[in-house]
Formats: sequence, C-alpha cells, structure tokens
Amino acid sequence: MDEYLEAAIEQARLGLAAGGIPIGSILVIDDEIRGRGHNQRVQQGSTVLHAEMDCLENAGRLGASDYRRATLYSTLSPCDMCSGAILLYGIPRVIVGENRTFRGPEDYLRSRGVDVQVVNNSDCVALMETFIARQPRLWNEDIGETD
Repeated sequence: MDEYLEAAIEQARLGLAAGGIPIGSILVIDDEIRGRGHNQRVQQGSTVLHAEMDCLENAGRLGASDYRRATLYSTLSPCDMCSGAILLYGIPRVIVGENRTFRGPEDYLRSRGVDVQVVNNSDCVALMETFIARQPRLWNEDIGETD
C-alpha cells in the first residue's frame, strides 16, 4: 500500500478514536507530507472541517506553485466543498481511498483537469461501512442528508 494512503488511514483512525467520523487526508508536495488532517466536525463543533479541509488548514499558507505540485490523498471521495478547495488551489492530483460508500463529484474534478485516482482500498471501505452502520444519523449529517 502507498505510504501516503497509509498516513491518511492513520488520520482516519485518529478521528474515529476521538469520537469523530473516520475520514483522513494527507497533502504531499515533492514527496513530503506537508499537511495531515481528519474529519473534525464532531470534535470541533465545526461546519466545515472535513478531513481535506482540516488537512489544508494544517498545511498552512502555501504558494500557488506549491499547490500545483501537490497530491491530496483522502480515504473517501471528496465532497462538493472539499472538491471546491481542490479546484480553488489548483491541486492537480487526488488519490481517493474509496468511493463505494460515498462518491463526490469526481467526474467534475476530472473535467476540470484534476487527475483523480480511486484505489478502492479495503481498509478505507471497512472503516466507513462500519461507521455508517453504527452511526447512520451522524454520517447523514456529515454529508448533508438529514438533521
């Protein structure tokens, strides 16, 4: 398994252990991890801290040339909000751990020139399937489905 995807899965497990949703993300620039994050909506009472947003926040301010060399890893297909951040900052490559339990606008990202690769990692799938079965209401809240 890719070491960066492993790092994203580690972030997802940290989020789950802290009572949150098990989604993790890593930002890699020039073969170096520059940001790590996991879904913090529950822990921080946040409306926007999905894993990718937390990861970008933790990476700090970067220049446009940095983002153009970046790869964003996410254990789950990025949602509309996170996909917007990918487009806003011009991140050219996204590695998705899985998109079976949730699929964001991957085709739209591709249509805008982003290289989106879905690896369908069994650990990523198992984390989400188990979480959704145990916490369906919280999951639906996270993806904007119900109150």
